[in-house]
Amino acid sequence: MLNIWQQYNEYPDIIVAIVDEGIKLTHPDLQANLWINEAELKGSDGYDDDQNGYKDDIYDYNFVSGTGTIKGHRHGTHVAGTIGAVNNNGIGVSGIAGGDGTPNSGVRLMNCQIFEHGSLGDVVSTNIGAAIKYGADNGAVISQNS
Repeated sequence: MLNIWQQYNEYPDIIVAIVDEGIKLTHPDLQANLWINEAELKGSDGYDDDQNGYKDDIYDYNFVSGTGTIKGHRHGTHVAGTIGAVNNNGIGVSGIAGGDGTPNSGVRLMNCQIFEHGSLGDVVSTNIGAAIKYGADNGAVISQNS
């Protein structure tokens, strides 16, 4: 008999919107489980290739700067890791839905950045509702809003 973790841990088709600081895109425990907007993969060309209202949102969207440039930081990366860090890879931590260590077995983590750290302190987006809607409109079925 499977336990709950084994039964529900392998769902790469589930997208979780991380409405928080940005997720560090190069984090070795998270890279494999990041959601990528495939329709924008032409690159940062200044166009809204998928016509979803957001230009160049390949790795999702930064609602503070109004760009597709994610600025990863501690809290957003920490929250993303708790949810979807790759399991059984011998690196860092394991996420509650990070998969079993085989390729494409964990949930997908979507950056919906609403906080950013700058030289003058923390900046909060005025478009928090838009960030949550972005997640839903682009396939997220869970929205993490810590």
